[in-house]
Amino acid sequence: MEATIEGMRAFVVTAEELHFGRAAERLFVSQQALSKRIRRLEQTLAAPLFERTTRTVELTDAGRRLLPHAVEAVSAFDRAVRSGRAVDEPLRVDVYDERFTPLRIVRRASELHPKVGIELSMRQGLSPALPPLRRQEVDAAFGRVHDTPEPWPAELTYRLVRLEPLAAFVPEDHRLAGRSVLRPADLREAGIAMPDPAGAVEWRGYLQRLAARFEAPLRFNAPAIGRRHLVEQLLREKSAVGLGEMSIDPAGSGLRRIPIADPEPLMPWSVVWHRRNQRPRLRTLLQRLPTPTLPSPSDPRVWIPETDHRSLLR
Repeated sequence: MEATIEGMRAFVVTAEELHFGRAAERLFVSQQALSKRIRRLEQTLAAPLFERTTRTVELTDAGRRLLPHAVEAVSAFDRAVRSGRAVDEPLRVDVYDERFTPLRIVRRASELHPKVGIELSMRQGLSPALPPLRRQEVDAAFGRVHDTPEPWPAELTYRLVRLEPLAAFVPEDHRLAGRSVLRPADLREAGIAMPDPAGAVEWRGYLQRLAARFEAPLRFNAPAIGRRHLVEQLLREKSAVGLGEMSIDPAGSGLRRIPIADPEPLMPWSVVWHRRNQRPRLRTLLQRLPTPTLPSPSDPRVWIPETDHRSLLR
């Protein structure tokens, strides 16, 4: 019995998820079919690759040894397949979520060069986009490149494209709704309440760092399922404030947007891609993306997490 690319891919995805149900969903197969592929691979290698209990899935020593080679094998196979496809295949770009800055950035870049051809996805966070970026199933993705769950993959690189100001969002009957600007003392008194970022752990890390810098209490509610659910959560808050991008227009939602100052928090958005991805369309897109000026770390008017500032100066 020989190892197959289907078995290798099943192993890689399951190793990334450490959950057979989620891995099966990603591969669009049943859990039974996924388990069968992995069993065949284990039989070929004469070694178990996973330790499974009713609650956890972990890699065995053999699985850990195999993983980097399996990732490279699957990536090489996918690159070979892509090389035989039509040269005008659309660029696959993950823009995080339709509410946020990356969608507008990509739209503007596409308008400047309509022939690029872009196929969008929205994985609700950079962290979930990193595995398909490593396999070059995605050409580019946007997000904050720090506080990801694993060390930064050496095969991926990134560039800052936007520093987006954040604002406070409160119901129109909130006690702070009449304010023209909020400052750290206001956030310390009111507290911050946000939907749980779920898989977007880099966004959770940003919020935790912001709360620590402003010395403001931070509370996570249930994850928001779509924009309407997000608005409903914020409308229920009568003391704490929510945070969002300044560019989000709350008109008609029952929410008020209030700038934050002294300092103004900035969300660093970067574009991420694989170092070996040589697609001309990707190079064209990268050339069309903005390159903002990073403010001095001593500038008291703005705030960026120190860990972001250090790496973005590279």
